[in-house]
Formats: sequence, C-alpha cells, structure tokens
Amino acid sequence: MAGRNGVDQLGRAAMFSAMLLFLASVLTGGKLSQILLLLAVAAVIYVYFRMFSRNTGKRRAENGQYLSRTASLRNYFRSLGERWRQRRDYKFFRCPGCGTLLRVPRGKGKIRIVCRKCGNSFIRNT
Repeated sequence: MAGRNGVDQLGRAAMFSAMLLFLASVLTGGKLSQILLLLAVAAVIYVYFRMFSRNTGKRRAENGQYLSRTASLRNYFRSLGERWRQRRDYKFFRCPGCGTLLRVPRGKGKIRIVCRKCGNSFIRNT
C-alpha cells in the first residue's frame, strides 16, 4: 500500500452505503433488487478504486470536499453524543430569544437562566 491512498472518510461512507444497498437488495425483490445490487457493487468498486489509487492529491481533495459538505451534519451528531454523555450532570435548554443551546447543572431546582449570547433570561426547573 505504499504510495497509495488507503481508506479515508469518503471511502468509509461509500462502503457503508454499499452495505446498506446490499441489505436493501436482499430485502426487496424483482427488478429493484437487481438495480440495488448493481449500485452496491459499483460502490464497492469505487471504494477499491479510491483505496488503491496512486493519485493521492486528487483523492485527498475529494475527501476534503466530502468533509466540508458533511461538516454540519457530523457536528450535529457529535453534539448529540456530547449531550447524551452529559445528560446525568447537566440539563439542556434552548433560549427562547435566539435559540442558543444552554447547559445548566441538574438538581438546582427552579433557577433563572441568562443566555450568554443575547442576554435574554427565563426561569426553568432543573
């Protein structure tokens, strides 16, 4: 694999979509199943093409473009994971004024929360 691209985020996403297409082709029947299977095989071929490509500059640019286009979606799911991990210690509220997500310690009772972004204050039970 020396001098080759290897597996990157775009390759992993393409392989995951190929697996989903394989699964969908197994669960469906008829002509649709054949089309989904063909798309899955094409996705696997694309993954291997990217992995063994020696044009690392172009593959790196493709991966960077993929990462920039999916950044907001990945950040959303990353923040959901963080909120899930912190759910025992903190409670999360949205500011009614600007919609900013605010983190407040649990177990403090009824408190006044002040938004750091817009200065709006509201009362909630933690």
